Amino acid sequence: MALIAVLMPPLAVYLSAGITRRFWVNVLLTMLGFVPGAVHALYTVITRHRSR
Repeated sequence: MALIAVLMPPLAVYLSAGITRRFWVNVLLTMLGFVPGAVHALYTVITRHRSR
């Protein structure tokens, strides 16, 4: 999942959190710059995985 977060950030957030506010924030961050979107996706994937 971390690899998907680095390569396709919105897809990773969608798969881990669904279409929520986190997804839309990630789409916006990815459009503003790929690196912020990737960092946010990694953060989302890691925190969602920990809470399970």
